[in-house]
Amino acid sequence: MKKVGKIILFVIIGLVVLATFKFLWDKSRPKVTVYNIETVSRGNIEKRTVATGRMNPRDEILIKPQMSGIISEVHKEAGEKVQAGDVIATIQVVPDMVNLSNAESRVSRAQIAADQSRSNYERDRRLHENQVISREEFERVQLEYRNSQEELRAANDNLSLVRTGITQSTARMSNTLVRSTVSGTILDVPIRVGNSVIQANNFNDGTTVASVADLSDMLFVGRIDETEVGRLSVPMPMEITIGAMPDRKVPAALEYIAPKGLQEGGAVLFEIKAALEVPEDVFIRAGFSANADIILDKRTDVLTIPESTLTFSGDSAFVFIVTNESPQEFERRQVQIGLSDGIHIEVMSGLSLDEKVRGTEIVGNRR
Repeated sequence: MKKVGKIILFVIIGLVVLATFKFLWDKSRPKVTVYNIETVSRGNIEKRTVATGRMNPRDEILIKPQMSGIISEVHKEAGEKVQAGDVIATIQVVPDMVNLSNAESRVSRAQIAADQSRSNYERDRRLHENQVISREEFERVQLEYRNSQEELRAANDNLSLVRTGITQSTARMSNTLVRSTVSGTILDVPIRVGNSVIQANNFNDGTTVASVADLSDMLFVGRIDETEVGRLSVPMPMEITIGAMPDRKVPAALEYIAPKGLQEGGAVLFEIKAALEVPEDVFIRAGFSANADIILDKRTDVLTIPESTLTFSGDSAFVFIVTNESPQEFERRQVQIGLSDGIHIEVMSGLSLDEKVRGTEIVGNRR
């Protein structure tokens, strides 16, 4: 047994010695790095950026009441389409007691004056017919009678306005009827029956009864970083991807770049707006989140190589031309480069079509 144990020990020691010699031998051999080989090709280079934002109608109109009161009826709901002049809500006037008392007193005085002028008119008419008084005197009494009747009508209209907000002659165009001032889609009706509303005045914007907008005329409103805003120009084409429709791209054209930036999260951002060309089969709701894909620059049918094949020395760019593929041998050459999209880069001079250049190192293939 002792003899067998010694043999096993010597075998183990021999294997360790052989492994050590092999490790030292491999380590002493020169390392050969193998690289991927890339080919110069023709293609298109696009420099893009993405701006985040949302969809807004170009003009969103807030409908305000023309008098104060209480909402007695709401005729429209959010989502309905309206034409300019359509009634959205009806207001019930809450009369001021002082104004109501004055209006009632004015009616009473006008009624007294009208009764007296009618009596004078009837008397003088008969006298004029019997040629007792002159025509001039009769016409003076007739004018007074007509004036008193007009004053009575005006007093009654004023009383009706104070009580109900409408008059018999202007019932169809009453201020108690809140009408849409534009044609479009109702985005929101924030009031309900029973809500109090006030008209716009010098101290208050007034209560919003509804907001109306034309959803066929939509804008993308977003923000872009200051490092890229200098490359934008009007009317630059854009592609809008809406969050609710990720598989659909809507074309747009840039029409506004803010002259002043806003600081947000340590970065200066500029607001941009783009007009959408909305297809007929697409319905875009106000407030949709969206991303704008903007082509900042483009090169068509140019020589391109992967950007990873470049090396830099100072302000110059170099590539390694393949002179022999097995074993791999390379020759350094200076090139002039142009536009890059982050993966491929334009080669303006220094390379020809189908030339082969050294790419990235193949990890794990060192010999």
